[in-house]
Amino acid sequence: NTQISGQALDINKMDVDVLEQIHQMGGLQLVMPQAFAETDCGVLADSGRTVHEFDLTGESVELPIMGGKTYNAMTFNGQVPGPTLRVTQGDVVQMTLVIPADEVTGHGNDMHASQMSATYFDSVNPGETSQYCYIAESAGVFKYHCSGVHLAGMDQHVL
Repeated sequence: NTQISGQALDINKMDVDVLEQIHQMGGLQLVMPQAFAETDCGVLADSGRTVHEFDLTGESVELPIMGGKTYNAMTFNGQVPGPTLRVTQGDVVQMTLVIPADEVTGHGNDMHASQMSATYFDSVNPGETSQYCYIAESAGVFKYHCSGVHLAGMDQHVL
């Protein structure tokens, strides 16, 4: 289970004997779920797990909408929504994001399935490539979208 949950302990309401027993057992240890424990692509590639490599290109394109009009869209691989990325729970996701040199703005990639901090998804500038990896621990259907901690107008960019 990779969901972070817990119970608040009020030290003032605890029995002193309980605290001593915890201390004698070695104390409390925060155990980090495996999904968060390793994100190094080299280490995960050698983990024995199935690795799925996904290459996405972040680019701005003009797409048609109803009524014969068009709109400017920030896309992954030229489409909205981006391509469906399918893995099995426990597999390694290796994501490579390429931003063409002639792109007008940076892109990022926030993968909700990764359950990682947004700091992993900073914007990638035009002409650059970024890669990250994680273990797909949580089952389900998850969205992903452009992201970037230092990307101006992030809300408008995602919409």
